[in-house]
Amino acid sequence: MAISTGGGADTPMSDINTTPLVDVMLVLLIIFLIAVPVAIQTIEKLEIPVFESTESKDKVENLLLTVSTTDENGVSAGEPGFAGASRNGQCRVYFGNVTPVTSEELYDQAFERLDAIVQRAGGPDAIMDDPEKIPQVHIRGDVNAPWSCVAGAIYNVQAAGYPTVGFISNPVDPNA
Repeated sequence: MAISTGGGADTPMSDINTTPLVDVMLVLLIIFLIAVPVAIQTIEKLEIPVFESTESKDKVENLLLTVSTTDENGVSAGEPGFAGASRNGQCRVYFGNVTPVTSEELYDQAFERLDAIVQRAGGPDAIMDDPEKIPQVHIRGDVNAPWSCVAGAIYNVQAAGYPTVGFISNPVDPNA
């Protein structure tokens, strides 16, 4: 094994010192060899608590949206002959769980609704002082609705100014 002394005063040394790199890699290897088995054993013993679901006390100001699609024949929910939402159907968003709206109408109505709530609270500064007064959007999405439909609804309500978007799901009985 050859040892370089720098090659004299006339030529610069061009060898890379790999000792610090090897030291760091060995330390990381030892850390991961110890940490990974500990983490795996900890995760396997994790017990998730089960709570009885309670009805939420929604603020009247919260906006409720339902996202669904038409069936294979283009029939919307609530119309006669509706065979159920289809992944190949067109997106349908229901404002307040009742009124079907387009993307533009969703943005406009959500903005107008939020603006009215903010003005009634005394303006943006007054509503920011009490975060409990800020309305939220709750989305109930059909299991067969494509994610693009839900994402479009989220985009529109956030563009209208709603800072919090949540999802409503059916509770699952843990004993079943």
